[in-house]
Order: sequence, then structure tokens, then C-alpha cells
Amino acid sequence: MSNGKYTLVEAVNLALHRAMRDDENVVVLGEDVGVNGGVFRATLGLREAFGFKRVLDTPLAETMLAGLSVGMAAQGLRPVVEIQFMGFVYAAMEHLVSHASRLRNRTRGRLSCPMVLRTPMGAGIRAPEHHSESTEALFAHIPGLRVVVPSSPARAYGLLLAAIDDPDPVVFLEPTRLYRMNPQPVADDGRRLPLDSCFTLREGRDLTLVSWGASVHESLQAAAALAERGIDAEVIDVACLKPLDLDTLEASVRKTGRCVIVHEAPKSCAVGAEIAASLYERVLPDLHAPIQRVAAPDIPPPLYRLEQFYLPGTGDILAACETVLDYA
Repeated sequence: MSNGKYTLVEAVNLALHRAMRDDENVVVLGEDVGVNGGVFRATLGLREAFGFKRVLDTPLAETMLAGLSVGMAAQGLRPVVEIQFMGFVYAAMEHLVSHASRLRNRTRGRLSCPMVLRTPMGAGIRAPEHHSESTEALFAHIPGLRVVVPSSPARAYGLLLAAIDDPDPVVFLEPTRLYRMNPQPVADDGRRLPLDSCFTLREGRDLTLVSWGASVHESLQAAAALAERGIDAEVIDVACLKPLDLDTLEASVRKTGRCVIVHEAPKSCAVGAEIAASLYERVLPDLHAPIQRVAAPDIPPPLYRLEQFYLPGTGDILAACETVLDYA
């Protein structure tokens, strides 16, 4: 066991090394994952450690990557497939929706599909639009898919190990903006984190900030700014978007009576809308103010000079907090 500080992308790499050491059925495949170690170097060193038969460089063919992974998973392997950017995943949707998510149901449990699809998500690294998208709601709508979004190195490590163990397909979305931000201690102890649980990052009594992915960073900043004014905000990292841990969210909002949901996906039909609707069904009598959503506008991610106007910032979150706090 080793202990040290790791960035999020290094924690992903650490988890992949651990999983491949512990289980010879774990294989990694994708574009440039072998010789180059991946576009963000998440798979660096895997080819040297485990050989070309378990770390497969593939053609630029996302449809083939997803289909191959479904077949491998159905026959007892545990493929971890990397899609270089979230905007390239649409070609893989046919196999995710029509096959990976349905295999257990279709075969009445005779077969399962223990595959993980990893891809970077989100804006903030000055990349073109197809490299900067947050379309997690597309996956969350599909029955049979788990959707996981880590927001820290330690959670990336523990959640990825749990995703690889899962007998069903997991879409594992890694916030690109957090890849090399704020190294944190991560113990390479093989400890798995629960896939279907929210994480309460900060306790509070006055309002609840709900977020996931890179937006957790701004939510924590907003909570710190509110604390300077004597306002106690609870911050919850959803982490697993499908299935949702509504019990944790319900308990928090019942306690605080106010809720602001923050994400960088476009606002319409996003996961934030599902969380808001579910909370209204569960806790409406306990709310002191309407739930607020802070999100990106309903447009494609702009070129990098406009990213600061597109991504929800700390100021936007604080403005939404003022709305729920001032509500009479």
C-alpha cells in the first residue's frame, strides 16, 4: 500500500493499476491508451505493466469500441473503455442503449455486462465544443446504466474500483477541469466507495447546495463565502447520478428548508430538474423557498474566450442562495 497526494487523473490511473493487478480479467481499451497513455495520460504505464494483450490501442472508431466492450463483458472479461472526449460518445450510444444496458434483462440474468465506459466531461480547459460537453442526462435516462461522476481524487479512486467490480455497465464521467486541480491524499488500499450514495462534504443548517462533478468546486467556494457572513450551507456531492440517493438529499433539505442545485450541463431536462422534481414530491411542506437551479444556458459550449460566461460561477451560486434566503 502506498500513500501520497494525487490529482484526480492520477487517482484514476492508480485505480486502474490496482484493478488490473487484482483481477486478470480487467482489460483497458481505447484510442491511444497504450503507447501514449491516453490523451490526458490517465492510462500512463498500464501497457508497460500489463502488456499489449490487456491494454489495447484501437482505431478511431467509438461504435466499434462500445460494441467490442459489450462482447468482451458478456464473455467474462471486465473491459474499461476510454472515449477520449464526451462529445465523441454519441457513436457509442447504439451499443450502450440497445445492448449494454439491456443484456441482463434480455437474457433473464444469464448474461451480464460488467463494462466501464470512461470519458472526460465538461468545459473549462479551452477546448472546442465536442471536447467540453456535459451530457450526463442522456445516460441517466437509460434504464440499466449506472452514471458516476467523481469530484475529488479520493472519490475517483474508490468509485472507479467499485465501478469495475459492478456486474452491470457503468458510465464513469471524469471532470476534465478537475483532472490536475488540488492534489489530495489517496491511499492505494483498494477500498471501494458505494456507487449509489451521495457524499456530504460540508454540514450546514441554513441551506443545501447540491452538485456533482466540477461544479462541486464552485459550490464549496460559495459555501465558504456564505460562512463568512454567518450562513451555514450544507454541500452535497451527488456523485452517482443514476441511481440517485434521494434519501440523503431529502434528509438534508428537510433539515435546511432551502435548496440550490448546481451543474454545468444545460438547464433544460438536466439531472438537476429530476432532483428538483423528486425533492418537491418528497419535501414540499418543509421547504421555506422554491428550489433554485444554477446551470449553463441551453447552447453548445462556446469557444474558450466565452467559457467564463457559460460556466456557472461562484457569483451565480451566491445569487441563487440570496434568492432562497430572502424568500418570505
